[in-house]
Amino acid sequence: MTSTLSRRGFLTRGGIIAGGTALNGSLLLSACGGSDSPAPAIVTSDAERPKLPSGIQFGDVTGERAVIWSRSDRTAQMIVEYDTSERFTNASRIAGPTATEATDFTSRVDLSGLPAGQTVFVRVKYVDPANGRIESEAVAGQFRTMPQADGKRAIRFHWSGDQAGQGWGINTDFGGVRMYESMRKRDPDFFIHNGDTVYADGPIAAEAKAENGQIWKSIVTEEVSKVAETLKEFRGRHSYNTLDLNFRKFAAQVPQLWQWDDHEVTNNYSGAKDLTADARYKEKNVATLAERGRRAFLEYAPMRFYKQAEPQRIYRSIAYGPLLDVFVIDMRSYRGPNSTNLQSEENAASAILGSAQVDWLIAELSASKATWKVISSDMPIGLEVADGKDAKGVAMWEAVANGVSGPASGRELEMARLLKGIKAVPNVVWITTDVHYCAAHYYDPAKAHFTDFAPFWEFVAGPMNAGAFGPGKLDMTFGPTEVFAKAPPIQNSSPFAGYQFFGEVNIDPQSKAMKVELFDLNGVSQFSKTLGAAGAV
Repeated sequence: MTSTLSRRGFLTRGGIIAGGTALNGSLLLSACGGSDSPAPAIVTSDAERPKLPSGIQFGDVTGERAVIWSRSDRTAQMIVEYDTSERFTNASRIAGPTATEATDFTSRVDLSGLPAGQTVFVRVKYVDPANGRIESEAVAGQFRTMPQADGKRAIRFHWSGDQAGQGWGINTDFGGVRMYESMRKRDPDFFIHNGDTVYADGPIAAEAKAENGQIWKSIVTEEVSKVAETLKEFRGRHSYNTLDLNFRKFAAQVPQLWQWDDHEVTNNYSGAKDLTADARYKEKNVATLAERGRRAFLEYAPMRFYKQAEPQRIYRSIAYGPLLDVFVIDMRSYRGPNSTNLQSEENAASAILGSAQVDWLIAELSASKATWKVISSDMPIGLEVADGKDAKGVAMWEAVANGVSGPASGRELEMARLLKGIKAVPNVVWITTDVHYCAAHYYDPAKAHFTDFAPFWEFVAGPMNAGAFGPGKLDMTFGPTEVFAKAPPIQNSSPFAGYQFFGEVNIDPQSKAMKVELFDLNGVSQFSKTLGAAGAV
């Protein structure tokens, strides 16, 4: 594709560049400038050249910006070239940050001034900081920027989550994480990784027995052979996923929005998680584990850090043209302890989003001018997700629902306030994963115990390479109906069984209708629902 933008215009618009810094001390992105191309690389040995073992990723494409992420195998400076021509005839060249051990050799630049509605071609390489003539091979990729303001381009995006869980790792005999290739072939504008990007608490063995006597064979590294406790082990969980060829091909073509859930740290964790009886862990302090897990997640996620009071904040909104705004929320960082979830008033113990995030979400949704508002939630609203029992034998809960189909209580109080606060906002759709099967739920106040909200849909996808479970039971506080569900007959079914799912959203620019479809790992449709846009003309 040849750019319709002049070289002068493209260089002018692309002049503000940011490079990732170490995730200690200041965590903001610092500015860096471009430079002239160096002399051709001259190396005496391939061993001297930096390498890019994790490929490249694009993330948080919004407005005229995009994050370019990569990882070196040693200390080296990141160099990014980009153009709207695949021939790179008018390429801009950015001298990015130096990747060091402080960030596990990950680095990123935040491009700005990109042209809307075009394909941007990218090449990334690393250069020895002591000798600019020693450089890696370049890894190439491309992505589409958000649509132009006229809203004439259709939008397609995917979502899923739950990767390499329950010991089902990367199986090259199976074709690796095949879902990535199925999604890549459908060529979405972006992908939402909806949480459980890794399973830090789930060791992966070289072989595991699957259903029907089959043997699942996984790639194994030192870091995935046990539960993650050290920063090195948490980082190793993320780098493990990049060993999959399907992922690297996908990430070099499809921008991503990452969010997290519990398995980036440990199963069902909150600040009150007690690991005393878990012999797998020598490190019993959950706060320490959470700090390390969060740091590794942020190092590997191709996301933007903001100049705000909480620069590493995971919840954020992404404006994707006049047809779509995406709201990525965080149900993990601000929650109270997992409990019986029956509090009679909203407080710190009943929190799951936290008051500040609820207020932010209500304000952002109310201000949105986009036709569709998609909330990407790391956990479902009405499905009962259990977390054992307390000392008195009373059920405890991990998500919003508390198993009591009555008036809102516990975490449902916060959700009730949110739903009431956005009652007048049209065209709100929820997407989620977490429960390891696919489903479509319709929430209707006419069937609910809490009724002060507008009807809405929630679509569930996943897992993408983990054990399949379900189906779950619905709590009727918010009146959900299970319109569709597909779950395995055997719990913890391996990917062999095929119960791995991703979701796809298509928004038509003429009718403004949204079609939501659920696919299996081979790209075979399981369910679809077309939603008309309120107020569409």
